[in-house]
Amino acid sequence: MSTDTAKKPSVLFVCVHNAGRSQMAAAFLTTLGEGRIEVRSAGSAPADKVNPAAVEAMAELGIDMSAEIPKILTTEAVKESDVVITMGCGDTCPIFPGKRYEDWELEDPAGQGVESVRPIRDDIKARIEDLIASLVPAAK
Repeated sequence: MSTDTAKKPSVLFVCVHNAGRSQMAAAFLTTLGEGRIEVRSAGSAPADKVNPAAVEAMAELGIDMSAEIPKILTTEAVKESDVVITMGCGDTCPIFPGKRYEDWELEDPAGQGVESVRPIRDDIKARIEDLIASLVPAAK
């Protein structure tokens, strides 16, 4: 099988509002994964817009999330993903056999300024780098 037809691993990030942590994680994975991983994010009760402090914190690293829109979590999104990562917000996901589930305990950036969001952002980036290494063994 050529690498062109090999199925890319897919990751779904889930957070209640899909406005901060899951959006930052998806943006990091999209950028750092360099197209080798399919990325989705969603929430059980999506906010109206992405957290402005999260957008600002990511922009400091040259990642533009300003056009992202929170999305509703669907059973199909879970079914289509190889890895489902919840963001320590108690969200419940449908469980399907053969999927990898992780829960990342992360502070909620909602209502916080960019100074408080930076450490959360940096924690997410480190976790994303580990995730990429586990999904794409040649990635370093």
